[in-house]
Amino acid sequence: MPTSARTRVVALISGRGTNLQALLDAAAGDFPAEIVGIISNREDAAGLERGRAAGVAVDVVSHRDFESREAFDQALLERIEAFRPDLLVLAGFMRILTDEFVQYFEGRMLNIHPSLLPAFPGLDTHRRALDAGVPEHGATVHFVTPTLDAGPIIIQARVPVELDDDEHILAARVLREEHRIYPLAVHWFAQGRLRLRGDTVLLDGEPLRSV
Repeated sequence: MPTSARTRVVALISGRGTNLQALLDAAAGDFPAEIVGIISNREDAAGLERGRAAGVAVDVVSHRDFESREAFDQALLERIEAFRPDLLVLAGFMRILTDEFVQYFEGRMLNIHPSLLPAFPGLDTHRRALDAGVPEHGATVHFVTPTLDAGPIIIQARVPVELDDDEHILAARVLREEHRIYPLAVHWFAQGRLRLRGDTVLLDGEPLRSV
C-alpha cells in the first residue's frame, strides 16, 4: 500500500454509530485512514447523520428488500466495492453475513464486540456478564471470520465489574474503551503494521499475543 495514500475505509452500521463517531473523529486528525463511505441496512440508523455531518458519503441497503441473505450480501458487496475500500469495519452492524461475503473480505474486515471474547459472543453481553458474576468485562476488536464473533483477536480492553453496576452503567464503561481501541486497531492496519496470516494476527510481522 503506498505510504502517501490514506487507507480507504468503509463502515457498516445499523444503529446510533458511536464507534463510527470515534473513527470519524480519529480520521479528522493526523490519521493514516479515511472513512470514505458509510452503509447501513436501516434507513433510520442515527449513525447515517453522523456521516453526513462529517461530509462522508452514506448509503442504505435495506435487508428487507431482498428475499435471501445471499441476495442482500451480494447487493451490499457491490455498494461497498463502489467505494474501492482497503478495509471494511463493522460498527454496530446487526446482520449476520454469509460465509462467501466474509471470505471475500478475508483479512480486510474488522469488528468490535462488547465482551472479552471468547466470553459472551452474540447479543446481550452486559446482562450476561452481570448474570455470570464475572469480575471483569470489556471489549474486543477482531478480524471477521465466518464463525460469529470468533475471529482472531487483535486487541482487548478490560474494565472492572462493580457491585452496583447495572447493564447501562457497565455498557457505558465498556463503550468508552471501545472508542479507544477501535481507532487504534484501524490505525495499525492503515500503517501496514497489522495483518492476518491464516489464523494468526501479525503486528509488525510478529504474532500478536496480547496488547
